[in-house]
Amino acid sequence: MLREDLVFVGTCDIAGLVRGKGFPSAELPARRKVGIGWTHSNLMQTCFGPILDTPFGTSGDLMIVPDPSSEVHVDFRDGSAPEHFFLGDIRNTDGTPWDCCVRAFLRRAIGALKDASGLELLAAFEQEFVYTGVEDVPGHAYSLSAFRRQGLFGEMLTAAIRAASVRPDSFLAEYGPRQYEMTVAPDAAMAAADAGVIAREMARAAAFRLENRAIFSPMPVADGAGNGVHIHFSLHEASGKPVTGAPDGVMGLSPVAAQFAAGVLHHLPAICAVTAPSPVSYLRLTPNRWAPTVADLKLQDRGAALRVCPVFAAKGESEREAQFNLEFRVCDAAASPYMALGALILAGVDGIARELALPKAPAALPNSLTAALDLMEASGTVKSWFGPVFFEAYLRHKRSEAAYVADLSEDDLCARYAEVY
Repeated sequence: MLREDLVFVGTCDIAGLVRGKGFPSAELPARRKVGIGWTHSNLMQTCFGPILDTPFGTSGDLMIVPDPSSEVHVDFRDGSAPEHFFLGDIRNTDGTPWDCCVRAFLRRAIGALKDASGLELLAAFEQEFVYTGVEDVPGHAYSLSAFRRQGLFGEMLTAAIRAASVRPDSFLAEYGPRQYEMTVAPDAAMAAADAGVIAREMARAAAFRLENRAIFSPMPVADGAGNGVHIHFSLHEASGKPVTGAPDGVMGLSPVAAQFAAGVLHHLPAICAVTAPSPVSYLRLTPNRWAPTVADLKLQDRGAALRVCPVFAAKGESEREAQFNLEFRVCDAAASPYMALGALILAGVDGIARELALPKAPAALPNSLTAALDLMEASGTVKSWFGPVFFEAYLRHKRSEAAYVADLSEDDLCARYAEVY
């Protein structure tokens, strides 16, 4: 069979989908500088495909430039084409970052944290999904039986993640029907977001080769379990020293980590529009689904928006501090990991900059995407994180999506999102 190796360059856009273009890999040396051509209104593609609204029209040229550190080349050794792709930055034709590039958004957040505190953030993405290649047997949540019945999928997924230069941490059968969860090891913020995207794509790639799907939709069915994306994070000095925990602090948090958490909780109702950015997201964020409904911080409580995670069998203070982390639970796979992590960091930075105290009472989370977008639009602080061009584009993108599915029943809504995520 006559074949030529192709490579894809793309970005995980504001719809949470990886989009870009492919080309012959022989052209990669030249493409490393100029990337592939892109245009402004491509940002406005909804998860369903159509551009429903755009402030950019048909004009303008951009380029997606591959980041060498994000290269993935995974050969499943089954005769199929390898998964060969780069994640990249969207730049203007002069090479400067585009205002609406999601990786540039996260990069600004990383810089803001360093400027405000001198600190860095390590993160890891824990992602839930439904694997269609297994029979639903009631009563087998977390069971060895459910783990066994996924067959080769888990092994293929773990091997693919590792082959993509991401370190796998765990793979397990979860609570919901046919639901599984994967986690990867923590890394610096940009690398962690890349790893979140790569792990998600490796799950889809492994399932595809087994003629099945990995469905990351926040609510695959209206009366079922939701799929969350939980972001574990910790703060570190430039030397690598962890500074998130303090034994005598509130819930074991250091003063700077408490301020960071206070900023996240303060802005959470507004940044839900970024971290839970689809209409179906809000079917998950309801009572009795092990998902948050208020902006709260709790110790080892999986219903909290921010959970102080446990430390296991630590021998001494240094080992305890190395393990200590927080888990942000108001996120799902409709969000680009770059956007979700960037918004989380920027909210925390505002808490540090203003030395915010932890709230005495939690604020309610919005109950719809439209409500979340209203809160986001009303926040001058959140607007400053985006800048005026990106802020308008993001709001218009999400409002057009909400309007597009406004008349669907909950069952039909879940079915539509399960098709695309």
